[in-house]
Amino acid sequence: MNLRKFVRLAILAVLSPAWLLSACHRAPVVRPDHPQGAIGVRMQDMTFHSTALGRDMPYRVFLPASLIAGEKLPVVYLLHGGGGGFRDWSNDFDVAQYARRGLILIMPEGNSSYYMNAVGATQDKFEDYITQDLIADVEARFPVKKDRNSRAVVGVSMGGFAAIKYGLTRSDLFVFAGAISPAIDVPSRHFSLRHTDQWWRFREIFGPLGSKERQARDPFVLVQFANPRVTPYIYMTAGEQEALLGPIRRFAVRLKQGNFAYEFHTKPGGHDWTEWDEQIPGCFTSLFTRLRAKTN
Repeated sequence: MNLRKFVRLAILAVLSPAWLLSACHRAPVVRPDHPQGAIGVRMQDMTFHSTALGRDMPYRVFLPASLIAGEKLPVVYLLHGGGGGFRDWSNDFDVAQYARRGLILIMPEGNSSYYMNAVGATQDKFEDYITQDLIADVEARFPVKKDRNSRAVVGVSMGGFAAIKYGLTRSDLFVFAGAISPAIDVPSRHFSLRHTDQWWRFREIFGPLGSKERQARDPFVLVQFANPRVTPYIYMTAGEQEALLGPIRRFAVRLKQGNFAYEFHTKPGGHDWTEWDEQIPGCFTSLFTRLRAKTN
């Protein structure tokens, strides 16, 4: 037995399962809610029951305040990052401006799930919650177009990871997948003494390292089998000073080698909303181009 494996087993023996479980399900820090609105835009906070999760879940909506009777609009699902919540997009970025331009924006709660169906916590079916329950609830309540060509998903960090994963495996749902600083390498991260709780949480969500379950959630594996002719247009960005730049660059190379439709941009900055605020406008410019190309 090598030293690394011995240390890992020793730590698992010392740390109680209850402590590890609590680390996996820590609630995000609740910050003051200060949504940035826009003239001509209405905000609504909704709660609905998710069958996949077996509990009520919240989401925030921005939509034009005035709608023509019978009019249907494109919809964009905005996924927050790890440790955040469904209010982040409206609190940390002026996203309401895009609702004024004719989009309906949906900001769901994702906890720290990576928006995946967890391998080690079968009750946490977050991918089913997003791709089945949430979309169905939105389409029942709001005047959104229900075709794939009018539906997009955009996420930051953890949410960016999910946007890429959904783009590769649920091409039937989305025409555009935007990933701002996506945590693209999470399924391949190895054990680290500095991040023991994180390692255990990733194991619970993605399964053991090298397992079929983890490979089925790993974009670096999935991109090898995805069909570039049907995969949504992928938009990726990264800050030039953030630790994720290397893995994101490597994934961009995979997209190029596979002849996928994509673009990749970098700007100075780290892994935070200061950098993301600079990257998101370009993402929406590309998004509007794709929606027009598909709907005109």
